[in-house]
Amino acid sequence: MITEPTSFSAESYFATQSSPPNLGQEIQRVREWIQKQVAAGNRVVLVTSGGTTVPLELNVVRFLDNFSAGNRGATSAEYFLKAGYAVIFMHRQFSLQPFSRHYSHSTNPFLDMLEIEEDDNSPDGTPRISVTPEKRAKLLKTLTVYKAVQASGTLFTLTFVTVNDYLWLLRAVSQELSVLRKKAMYYLAAAVSDFFLPKQKMSEHKIQSGKGNLSIEMDQVPKILKTMVDEWTRDGYIVSFQLETDPELLIPKARAALERYGHQIVIGNDLHRRKFEVVFVTPNTGGHQTDGSAQYVETWVRIDPALTYPGIQQIKEIEEDIVDELVKRHTTWIGEPQ
Repeated sequence: MITEPTSFSAESYFATQSSPPNLGQEIQRVREWIQKQVAAGNRVVLVTSGGTTVPLELNVVRFLDNFSAGNRGATSAEYFLKAGYAVIFMHRQFSLQPFSRHYSHSTNPFLDMLEIEEDDNSPDGTPRISVTPEKRAKLLKTLTVYKAVQASGTLFTLTFVTVNDYLWLLRAVSQELSVLRKKAMYYLAAAVSDFFLPKQKMSEHKIQSGKGNLSIEMDQVPKILKTMVDEWTRDGYIVSFQLETDPELLIPKARAALERYGHQIVIGNDLHRRKFEVVFVTPNTGGHQTDGSAQYVETWVRIDPALTYPGIQQIKEIEEDIVDELVKRHTTWIGEPQ
């Protein structure tokens, strides 16, 4: 029998669950970085990326994982940087990151790009390492942009592992970022667990096997987006994502999220079409329709699927068009009267 999980409010969650031990130091670094962006007049986007884990023990051996490689977040971060934004990239530890994502262990493995050459000028006969000619141009392009971003100081990275890490970081970073008001965007692409095990219910040590079935009752992770809109961010532009496997549910659930949380936009993804098709769902602010369907506007962003699967060398990434559209909408948002 399935029982209803305990529902935590955002307030009760943070009152009962411990913060990560290094949260204070991390947020001090965030605060100093944001001050530099404010002084430079930059727009800033918080990009969350990757999945969260749910530990089952206080001394963690086993956990449940909400899998996401973080491709959408890492790719989008690059395009936001290209568009002139400063980026806080808050990602799952070891998930894909901007720039290095092009050379993951499974796609363009880095060592496969290198070759060993004899160096006659080396005093001790040490061979020289070089990049294979066919990979050199793309690597140089990526490395050039990466070094420019490093020099400008416009990319700040934070890591999380558990859903608890994520929630504490999201609250703290959002509150710090709220000083930018409308010039801040929140691009919530992380795959966040829906259920968790409160520390009060966790076993201290490893759950022992050999005792038959394992039964664990989990509680629902608080729906913090409403609190984020109402309390943590002042006039920020908030973008959430809705992933579904049933396309019939995609738009209704995106509309329901806008109604429930009151933020600016939901980007709907069908699991099997997400690499070449998404839908932007927004409130319809242009009229006073009473028809429920007319309260929202759906805008589809599509690219030719053939452009996304030509082999290892992708021709087109849909995140480029997603970010381009969001930058336009954010510009309009900044220009609107408060």
